[in-house]
Amino acid sequence: MVDLRVLSDDDWKLWRDLRLAALAEAPHAFGSTLAGWQDAEEDRWRDRLRLPGARDLVAYLGDEPVGMATGLPTGPDTVEIISVWVSPAGRGRGVGDALVAAIAAWASESGVTSLKLAVRTDNAPARHLYERAGFRHTGPNEEDPAEILMERSLPGAQ
Repeated sequence: MVDLRVLSDDDWKLWRDLRLAALAEAPHAFGSTLAGWQDAEEDRWRDRLRLPGARDLVAYLGDEPVGMATGLPTGPDTVEIISVWVSPAGRGRGVGDALVAAIAAWASESGVTSLKLAVRTDNAPARHLYERAGFRHTGPNEEDPAEILMERSLPGAQ
């Protein structure tokens, strides 16, 4: 069973360890780089977990942290899903689905009507995860042609 935990900035070491593992294991999946974060000081990690209005989650299987995701408000009715990663040990076990569903539930409870995200065009497993969760392609990312944009309406959306 997947257990999800909401993080605070006091959990910066856990977030750091997972984020560095993600950037090392799947560098193609992120806009950030391992080199850009591996020497970051505590304050930078804490600041990342203090993004205004954000919800940072870590997924556990037993006592092992195996995934992460963030919901970041980007407008009055929109949350963007960022920093999603599932470790190889967590893949195929419902971790990604649980993370996306939890961000969607939190956003919906907050009155948000739309979830958005950007995903690398060559990241088929992530695209399939988001499609399973009800996201639809909305076009290429004009800021980064290696990404496509996806969106999902939430309950209560008109």
